[in-house]
Amino acid sequence: MSKIGKKPIALAKGVEVKWQAPLVRVKGPKGELTLKLRPEVDLEVSGDELKVKRLQESKIADSLHGTYRSLIKNMIQGVTEGFERRLELVGVGYKAEVKGKALVVAAGFSHPVEYPIPPGIEVSVDKSKITIKGIDKHKVGEVSSEIRAIRPPEPYQGKGIRYEKEVVRKKAGKAAAGAGAPGATTK
Repeated sequence: MSKIGKKPIALAKGVEVKWQAPLVRVKGPKGELTLKLRPEVDLEVSGDELKVKRLQESKIADSLHGTYRSLIKNMIQGVTEGFERRLELVGVGYKAEVKGKALVVAAGFSHPVEYPIPPGIEVSVDKSKITIKGIDKHKVGEVSSEIRAIRPPEPYQGKGIRYEKEVVRKKAGKAAAGAGAPGATTK
């Protein structure tokens, strides 16, 4: 039995859940999300509570039970509050700006990199911080990781695009490693 799967999900005010096998539609003040469920799980909506139930006893049904409960909980949170991810630009001359439906990032390359902003996602830039907002947690995370992949933080100086509060462990480098290493000769 999945510990996460058996917990009921509380429905917030203004959230409407429609269940027509195999589709779940969650509608709220910020928008609407849809999820297709596998045949091993079922939903039970009663009043202001929602439960995910397994229809069979198998290993795959047990793993899907907790997974779908988490996905539906994230959908409900997304249509009520939304999700947000922040990135930081670290480096001299690193900057970003939103032009139309694209994010233009200057991150030490010979040319600026254009990243097309997908529908359902809002991107804003404030100095050296990029904020990604949306109602779909998966899409927000995917977009933020794709933007970070433009110039991931490098371990020697720490330059690059990183998540807010991400800790980048710095390496010593050639000169520092060779000077104090046993058996190193100096001329």
